Amino acid sequence: MAFRSIQTIISFLTIIPGYKSYSNDLNSVANAMHYFPLAGVLIGAIVGGFAYLISLYLQPLIVGFLVTTMLALITGLHHTDALADFADGLMKRGEKITKRNAMRDPALGSAGVTAIVLYVAGMIIALSSLHQGIKLFSSIVAAEVIAKFVMVMQAHRGYSAWEGFSSPFTDAMKDKRKIIIATIMSIAVIWFSGTSYFGLMALSVSLGLAALIQYLSNQAFGGISGDVMGASNEITRLCSLMVLSEIMI
Repeated sequence: MAFRSIQTIISFLTIIPGYKSYSNDLNSVANAMHYFPLAGVLIGAIVGGFAYLISLYLQPLIVGFLVTTMLALITGLHHTDALADFADGLMKRGEKITKRNAMRDPALGSAGVTAIVLYVAGMIIALSSLHQGIKLFSSIVAAEVIAKFVMVMQAHRGYSAWEGFSSPFTDAMKDKRKIIIATIMSIAVIWFSGTSYFGLMALSVSLGLAALIQYLSNQAFGGISGDVMGASNEITRLCSLMVLSEIMI
């Protein structure tokens, strides 16, 4: 059953096919959310392996660009779109309902465009700063696990701004047993990924940033949403890579 749950969340978070009937059922995905960090391991290993190989032959900036592209492809741009929606909603002036409507508007605003441009530029710079080899591979794996764990923590600590996409996740992750499992898995993978305490430092910074995002979301929207969690995934991935590029020797 655990194996099917892991396949479900991998199918949900990536373009990798799984049990279609389960991955299309939001409640099934939400109930397996504590396995999100394991999906991060798979995504990180695939993208990190690709990064390691091309870094042996290509210049750092080109590696950064190609790895960012690979990451966008394997994740289907789901959370990148959420980052744009979150930025549009957060920067919209007005009451909570106005901000919510701006976030749910399918049209892309100037704040959303700016957020995506800054995110892509930041990813290319951070990845190119990691140069090549095991350092690049391990940093990508750790950053991906951190990004997925952040979403789990937000679902555990937060409440949905409205009844919608995020509701099954915030309900399911109030289970303390699940958050303990997710925490143990994440810390273990980050430590043994090769980043050791540097990865834990990146995790600490990312959790602090995620708490700030959650606070801003509570003020702007009255809670969190699927877009808020998706945006947090992108922002904390970038944050983790920036921290690791600065402190790992």
